[in-house]
Amino acid sequence: MRILHTSDWHLGRSFHREGMLGHQAAYVDHLLEVVERERVDLVVVAGDVYDRALPQVDAVRLADETLARLAASRARVVITSGNHDSAQRLGFSSRLIDAAGVFIRTDAAGVGTPVVLPDEHGDVAVYGLPYLDPDAVREPWRLPARSHEAALDEAMRRVRADHATRARGTRSVVLAHAFVAGAQPSESERDISVGGVSLVPTSTFSGVDYTALGHLHGRHTLTESVRYSGSPIAYSFSEVDQVKGSWLVELGADGLSAAEFVEAPVPRRLARLRGTVDELLADPTLRRHEAAWVQATLTDPVRPLQAMERLRARFPHTLVIAFEPAGASAHAVPAARPQGRSDHAIALDFVAELRGAPASDAEAALLQAATEACCEDPEADVLVSAAGTDGLW
Repeated sequence: MRILHTSDWHLGRSFHREGMLGHQAAYVDHLLEVVERERVDLVVVAGDVYDRALPQVDAVRLADETLARLAASRARVVITSGNHDSAQRLGFSSRLIDAAGVFIRTDAAGVGTPVVLPDEHGDVAVYGLPYLDPDAVREPWRLPARSHEAALDEAMRRVRADHATRARGTRSVVLAHAFVAGAQPSESERDISVGGVSLVPTSTFSGVDYTALGHLHGRHTLTESVRYSGSPIAYSFSEVDQVKGSWLVELGADGLSAAEFVEAPVPRRLARLRGTVDELLADPTLRRHEAAWVQATLTDPVRPLQAMERLRARFPHTLVIAFEPAGASAHAVPAARPQGRSDHAIALDFVAELRGAPASDAEAALLQAATEACCEDPEADVLVSAAGTDGLW
């Protein structure tokens, strides 16, 4: 059986306010091409289909189109919910959708009931574990601790109990959405820690022929049979060096026999640039980044005026600017509010400290007008009580 492992689509997500739906649709086209080209039998999606529990209409439309195309393809599909998904919304009508060969598993109570698919070597039992919130399953499952490890240990106990009843030689695949030890997070994943603890050991999935993980956005091989596919598209500048795609896994008669990473198309590359504005605008070696999404860290000793506009003249897709003046302390703490000074004077001090140079006359006048507009007007009418303190008119 040939399995394509993907996860963390986050349909509807934006990238620093840049819409990503068109890029996500292009990934779906790529996914269907891989299914046909590589003769994929099963596509597994390990959670976070959507970016939010109540997805926008366009994201739902893309998901609907994607599932319809997958249902019409040569592959069967098993999908689980992630921590960004609403299990109830994603799992709506799942029993009807099963008939189309698309199996959506979002109910924690069903973790021990697999989707059983045959191949020339026998059966493959596919266990879809949705994201398991420890607070939600602790009481019904009578967990010994409030942790992700305890929740997944119980889920895997149920998986193993069911697998033990299967015919000898039945291979197993598990989908799980969790933070498993040995992998490095990016800046774009939502924290799922409970009481400061989120890690789950790889030993939780021991004995499984293949474990398809979701949640972390970088690809990781924790063991030969335990892998993260990562997100198909970068969702933060911390992912600048990550290669995106999916795992093409082959199960033979004795379990995992091959795993190959299939790279996804890159809609627009990311670049992290550092230097003064003049250096970034003049450096000929940066030409390759002119079409990239750019995060620039400016090291000018004085904060330059109109930095974003100037950078976008060369790098039109600059999205983020940070300021780290050369030689400045990385741990500078703003001074406490001075006593007996006007708001205008404090605002001027702030500009001078932040920029490294005083405000211009025009800026000082603008700040003066702004601070005065924010102050209480001493000439304003005062509401007077009509009857002591009982009411106002």
